[in-house]
Amino acid sequence: MAKVGYARVSSVGQSLDVQREKLHDCDKLFEEKRSGTTDARPQLKECLNYVREGDHLIVTRIDRLARSTLHLCQIAETLREKGVDLVVIDQNIDTSDATGRLLFNMLGAIGQFETEIRAERQMDGIKKAKDRGVQFGKRPALSGEQIKELREKRVQGVLIKDLMAEYSLSKATIYRYLTENEG
Repeated sequence: MAKVGYARVSSVGQSLDVQREKLHDCDKLFEEKRSGTTDARPQLKECLNYVREGDHLIVTRIDRLARSTLHLCQIAETLREKGVDLVVIDQNIDTSDATGRLLFNMLGAIGQFETEIRAERQMDGIKKAKDRGVQFGKRPALSGEQIKELREKRVQGVLIKDLMAEYSLSKATIYRYLTENEG
C-alpha cells in the first residue's frame, strides 16, 4: 500500500510549498502548475494511472483535484474501480468509510455550487460594465481614418501583402478591416 500525493496550483506564480509540506509523508508525489478548469493536466492523469489497489491518493484540499462535481465524481469512480481510497487532508476526508464518502460528495457539490455562483457574479459584473460603456477585448489596431485609407488603397489595386507590410497587420486582420461594416 502506497501513499500517493497530488499537488496543484493554478498559475506559475503560485507556490506548491504549502502542499508539499502537508504531503511530505507520501511515497510518491505528483505536482503541477495548471488551472483546475482544464483537462490538460498530465500529472493528474499520470497519478491516476500510477495508483494501484490498496493505495491512498492524498490531496490537501478537494479543489486541488477536480474542476467540477462531475469531474470529481469521475475521478472518485476511477479510484473506486481501482480499489484506491482518497484522503483529503484539510477537510478530513477519507473515502475508506461511509462517512468519508458522504462528506466527500457533499463537499464536492458545495464546491461546484461556489464555482457556479462565482461565474454568475462575474457575468453580472461584465454586463454592468458593458451597460456603463466599458469596452472589452483588444483595442482596434487602426483608427477609422486609417481603415478608410486602407480600403481606398485596396480599391486602387494595392496588394494584400503590401497592405500587410505597410500596416503591420496579419492577412486575416486586413481582410476583416476590408469587409466589416461594409454597406
